[in-house]
Amino acid sequence: MRSSPKQAIKMCVAATAFLLAALSSESAQAQSSSLLESGRLLATGGVSQVEGAGGGGLATWAVITGYGTRDAIGANAHYTYVNLPSFTLHSGGAAVGLYNRLELSYNRQWFDTGSTGAALGLGSGFTFEQDIIGAKVRLFGDIVYDQDRWWPQMSVGVQYKNNNQPGVLTAIGARSDEGVDIYVSATKLFLAQSLLLNGTVRLTKANQFGILGFGGDASNAYSPQFEGSAAYLVNRHLAVGIDYRTKPNNLGFAKEDDAFDIFAAYFINKNASITAAYANLGNIALQKTQQGLYLSVQVGF
Repeated sequence: MRSSPKQAIKMCVAATAFLLAALSSESAQAQSSSLLESGRLLATGGVSQVEGAGGGGLATWAVITGYGTRDAIGANAHYTYVNLPSFTLHSGGAAVGLYNRLELSYNRQWFDTGSTGAALGLGSGFTFEQDIIGAKVRLFGDIVYDQDRWWPQMSVGVQYKNNNQPGVLTAIGARSDEGVDIYVSATKLFLAQSLLLNGTVRLTKANQFGILGFGGDASNAYSPQFEGSAAYLVNRHLAVGIDYRTKPNNLGFAKEDDAFDIFAAYFINKNASITAAYANLGNIALQKTQQGLYLSVQVGF
């Protein structure tokens, strides 16, 4: 059975209620050491990246989501909306961080083609849906406690993606409706300068993050792609910055451009954050200069 963006919002709200109820219950016990203790600094878990991992808006970071320390866990529910001239993207899901070592995430995307779908013969409001299951492991380093060391926090991750439109994807030249991305991320926080820098190398076959399938008539090989971020912490609640992400060119009918965003993330507290951005995803399926509003909310601990 297909789900909808409205159902995703309802699921995120339900997950939020569950997470906050659990948090309140633990707080009421007044335990000095708790499995749900949010012991890390505000903003050090990042926000929810468009595919559900902890990071920036478009780029994946080496951080583990949530605020759990090595003796605790963290979790979040998130929802993202991207409004482009020809398309609309909805994305919702949840993630858990275990002992600041392992991150597990689930994300579902709805890519509404609107009137563009009708022009392409797919029907008005035709929607691609994609499920993304992710895992990330912190290898070494700590963005906060390694201030006196040169090395960054390093993590390795994997994302399995499955698209619900195999017939349409085959028609446009994609080789598969499912794929696996593998990435390595390095994130360094310079607390004295209030600056965070991140670099990620991703091996992928995904077309438009997987929304248009995997591999294609032009290429069906894995290719390394780069994701970079720079963020400045204006104060302990507000971060501003930029993400940049390269993408492969696998489909012969449409050139795929790099993507970037300029964002502002406001961390209300350790339980909620809001991210707003200008996002430019370049050309998508012959529709030029797809740029617009990126808005994301995250709740958890």
